[in-house]
Amino acid sequence: MTDALGRVRSALVLGGGSEIALATLDRLAARGLRRAVLLGRRAEVMRDSARGLTSNGVEVVTLPFDAEAIDMHAAVIADAFASYGDFDLVFLASGILGDQEAFEADPTAAGHAAVINYAGAVSSGMAAGAALREQGHGTLVVMSSVAGQRPRRENYVYGSTKAGLDAFAQGLGEALRGSGARVMVVRPGFVRTRMTAGRKPSVLAQSADQVAAAIVAGLDRGASTVWAPPALRWMFLVLNHLPQAVFRRLKA
Repeated sequence: MTDALGRVRSALVLGGGSEIALATLDRLAARGLRRAVLLGRRAEVMRDSARGLTSNGVEVVTLPFDAEAIDMHAAVIADAFASYGDFDLVFLASGILGDQEAFEADPTAAGHAAVINYAGAVSSGMAAGAALREQGHGTLVVMSSVAGQRPRRENYVYGSTKAGLDAFAQGLGEALRGSGARVMVVRPGFVRTRMTAGRKPSVLAQSADQVAAAIVAGLDRGASTVWAPPALRWMFLVLNHLPQAVFRRLKA
């Protein structure tokens, strides 16, 4: 349970190697986080990334999790809640960026990306939402992206998966309304992480820690949606209404 000040004491991360998720946990550790359960494919990456948490007194547990193994998600998440819950925060951060040219050369790879980014997120999100509803409290943070707001030629496979995920997360938030549990959708722009290494940063690019700061601020105010940085909200208010002929010429 959260403490008397509403601070997060326990967290479950689906996609435990996510730099944004771990940067968020680092910030929460300074505010009283005591346990973090990281689920992901690469245990060594999760352990290495979580050293800062353990040095700050956070108990860290790493467990195997495959975002593509959708038939296993309900059991894995139920077991995590039974063994280590309840959780004040569940962070849905599993996903891949991939490469648009590679997807066009290999449609099967595009399909796998869609399973990881969307289908896997739906199955794990449904399971996490059900567990939070049962315990009667907690926030499910879903990592969406501004790429899903209006997919571009340069990344439309990735953008389409995030568009679907964003719609799913909003609907799940409505389904949890009144249960004590809730959903917070996070829509970052370009984030400088290992996943984007070698790519040209777009306008308003941020670090993982800057996005983490926005997430923590969103948790504090009970937000349903977080844009990182906030200026992207107003930018896409304009971009979403541009004629396609104009939109396709934009490079930023």
